[in-house]
Amino acid sequence: MYAIIATGGKQYKVAEGDIVRVEKLGVEEGESYTFDQVLAVSGDEMKVGDPTISEAKVDATVVENGKGKKVIVYKYKRKSGYHKKNGHRQLFTAVRIDKIHA
Repeated sequence: MYAIIATGGKQYKVAEGDIVRVEKLGVEEGESYTFDQVLAVSGDEMKVGDPTISEAKVDATVVENGKGKKVIVYKYKRKSGYHKKNGHRQLFTAVRIDKIHA
């Protein structure tokens, strides 16, 4: 059984026991979190929402909060001497999927 959830402007295919890195949720480690935006659930048969399934939810436990790898942003314009180097580390929350309620 798997579900497709939406969080942080992205969609994730999750199954029970998976550990998924999502955009920062603002929840402490060890706490539980419920994803309400379930777009589709596949069990015995496939249920697809319009756009979401109202009775479906996915329970998860927060495993880790952290920062991803550094991405270097380099801007350069030729002949003018302009160059700018910048770095960015995206915040994430790693969650373990406990239960899919369909």
